[in-house]
Amino acid sequence: MGRKQIAMVLFVCIYGLLWYPVQSLAQEDSLAALLQKYEAYQERFAAIENVADIEENGYEVIENQSFPILLESFGEEEVTFISIMDKQYHRLAVLIVDDEGKVLFKTDQLETNYRFMGQLEQPVTGIAAVSFRDLNKDGLTDIVLITNCENSEGDYAGKTYKTGDVLFQKDGSFYRDWRISDKINRFSMNKSADFIAAYVQDGISTEILYTASTLDELLNNGFQVIPEQCYTVDFEKQGRLRVVPGVIRMRIYDIFMIYLVNEQGYIVWSFQPMGEYDNLYSLKGITCKDMDGDGMKDIVVLARYSYAGDEGELLIDVRCSVYYQRTDGFVEDTEFCDSYRGEEDDKLSELVKTIREYWGWPKEE
Repeated sequence: MGRKQIAMVLFVCIYGLLWYPVQSLAQEDSLAALLQKYEAYQERFAAIENVADIEENGYEVIENQSFPILLESFGEEEVTFISIMDKQYHRLAVLIVDDEGKVLFKTDQLETNYRFMGQLEQPVTGIAAVSFRDLNKDGLTDIVLITNCENSEGDYAGKTYKTGDVLFQKDGSFYRDWRISDKINRFSMNKSADFIAAYVQDGISTEILYTASTLDELLNNGFQVIPEQCYTVDFEKQGRLRVVPGVIRMRIYDIFMIYLVNEQGYIVWSFQPMGEYDNLYSLKGITCKDMDGDGMKDIVVLARYSYAGDEGELLIDVRCSVYYQRTDGFVEDTEFCDSYRGEEDDKLSELVKTIREYWGWPKEE
């Protein structure tokens, strides 16, 4: 059995059998069909040996994502980085080509191609950012790749998100460290190339924001509390808790989180109001009041968040987040906040009135 056949069998075993156990003849047929499709896809990708081969093998070049670059282990002449997309399955690949269009290196083994495990079809919609920098300090230029993805179904259908990856240069080729890619995406360090560089190059990580069990753990790992917005609140179903907002600094970005901490210092709940934004620009306020009229205090957050536009320009949005208290914890609002269009001069007190009116409270005179 050749390498190609071994690779196909491994793909089916890992991404097919683990997710779709063969329990009937019909499933065996489906598995055989998947194997056949994957083999055809791999053959098309393998056939790309020159830029002229891209279109005839079912791929298209992603516009404005080709860059001349000097890659030290590829020789003294500039080469060209090209990103291409498979038209049928929306799988991304990157090529390094010489000045005659010959492919010197190519790979489709990218984190973004495994968002839907066990499937050829992927939710990749395009490239968010490409950056070239020496991340592991070995004197060779590495590639930071961030893609845009959008699920067509499920709980997050229609919502875009980013997937980050790093290709490390070595001896006329590139390799990925799946552990690095996993942490970049699992702990939301995929928002920009600077985020990824802060983690890979400087060792700064947001992991503690998601894994800490006590406030002391956060503080000992660089979490900076915003003291003017700290409150101790008696939550009807959750008890007496301290509301602790704060940030971890990732180079020029502030990653914002809110924690509910009990009197023993343990974290009992956490919230990430900034969502897919890059940075907390300013926190306008946090309040804990009953919003939906069930007699239990909820949490309302109003803040300004910044992010980079398509041309790299700084953009700022005003966004509110609401977390409704329930018997077993808190539930994030998915109705009012999606329709809210914040303005620069919005005030938290007025926002509270608007939310209460949304849930049927009488308008205050």
